[in-house]
Amino acid sequence: MSALNDLTIAEARDRLRAGDVTSVALTEACLGAIGGAGRLNAFVHTTADLALSRARAADARLATGDAPAMCGIPVGIKDLFCTEGVASQAASHILDGFRPPYESTVSAQLRDAGAVMLGKLNMDEFAMGSSNETSTYGPAVNPWKIDDRDLTPGGSSGGSAAAVAAGLCLAATGTDTGGSIRQPAAFTGTVGIKPTYGRCSRWGIVAFASSLDQAGPMTRTVRDSAIMLAAMCGHDPKDSTSADLPVPDFEAMLTGDIRGQRIGIPREYRMEGMPAEIEALWTQGAEMLRDAGAEIVDISLPHTKYALPAYYVIAPAEASSNLARYDGVRYGHRATLAQGDGITQMYEKTRAEGFGAEVQRRVMVGPYVLSAGFYDAYYNRARKVRTLISRDFEQVFAQGIDAILTPATPSAAFGLGEMADADPVQMYLNDVFTVTVNLAGLPGIAVPAGLDARGLPLGLQLIGRPWEEGALLNTAQALESAAGFVSKPPKWW
Repeated sequence: MSALNDLTIAEARDRLRAGDVTSVALTEACLGAIGGAGRLNAFVHTTADLALSRARAADARLATGDAPAMCGIPVGIKDLFCTEGVASQAASHILDGFRPPYESTVSAQLRDAGAVMLGKLNMDEFAMGSSNETSTYGPAVNPWKIDDRDLTPGGSSGGSAAAVAAGLCLAATGTDTGGSIRQPAAFTGTVGIKPTYGRCSRWGIVAFASSLDQAGPMTRTVRDSAIMLAAMCGHDPKDSTSADLPVPDFEAMLTGDIRGQRIGIPREYRMEGMPAEIEALWTQGAEMLRDAGAEIVDISLPHTKYALPAYYVIAPAEASSNLARYDGVRYGHRATLAQGDGITQMYEKTRAEGFGAEVQRRVMVGPYVLSAGFYDAYYNRARKVRTLISRDFEQVFAQGIDAILTPATPSAAFGLGEMADADPVQMYLNDVFTVTVNLAGLPGIAVPAGLDARGLPLGLQLIGRPWEEGALLNTAQALESAAGFVSKPPKWW
């Protein structure tokens, strides 16, 4: 029998309702696992007392026989979500000591559904990165391993992915601005879904790029993603971009029947230099869906090649505006000033000390592309490209395509430090298959589908129609079932 901390959400829910296990026992098992996994550096703040208090409350609620699906489920919360009274630093030195007096909408909805917060999870600083190496806490480590090298769990939601894969929590929250849920899910053999932009409230989530950021769950199975996503969604009047739409019962839509669906294979995603293993997995995934009754259709998304440069103009532009609020005046880190220093010197020293190199890079790029001399040449052109990318997807879906199958990442997990001295563009290329989804505001999900020759997980991505997460999850479950991925990392930490 699996250890309690290795249960899926669905398994734990059923056992909690049957009275076979308590939330306190689940929580204690996860806290024990966290205590023994310091080597992974996945949890940066553990809230044991709060977790046990909420677990006891969940058990009392379960005893009434009327509790939501997430009641009693221990979860980790990415450090980007503000949590009342609990350190929320976005993995940045500039937010040292910040304990917000309020709760993000998504984490509040999980709390109100009875989920048990175990603590805060590591991430790239301000969600800027693809390897979790920009964190002020140091990098999270992938529980999957080859040789003696530590591997990245991906980024920015690397701590969330590592924690779920290692059995430190049953599920975790993540955020996705350009692939930061789907890429780490693919690197760790877990499932990660980015819902349609506006499906989950952004209120109380530390902002990176406001028109791209979206919260989503990171879980062990597609069914778990359906269960957790339903608890995270809903209209929020505090977020002007939150959609006032009913939240479907995503789990009830998991029939596994995809007969007659039309799955698109975009020719533009066959990148030059794509590893043969990724190409082969993509082909196998298409065959799996065909065998399940879907029709595989070649499609074209002609503006895909412009997505990455457009993203890396738009995202830093929005980041430079969002991060202007961190100045050392109201909260977080404040630099020590020399005699005679004024307000300008305080701003400069605080931001130079508080922001890491990658954040500084993007904060500097943002004003450049927004400046009077370059606005039309860069930012305005990137906005136009974004519209063309969205139109590509609209035209494909209008032709009767139900979902689009692509690789999730251009490689399996790479070693920590391997790209540290490389051109930053090489790191940015990790998002090559995922950024189009954010630019178009579409739902996308990464599903583990196989192992590479070294035994590391590889994932496939499905892209769905806007607001049709239920249908997308159903297709993902069909792929998950066909792939039969059950591998787990050997415990070495």
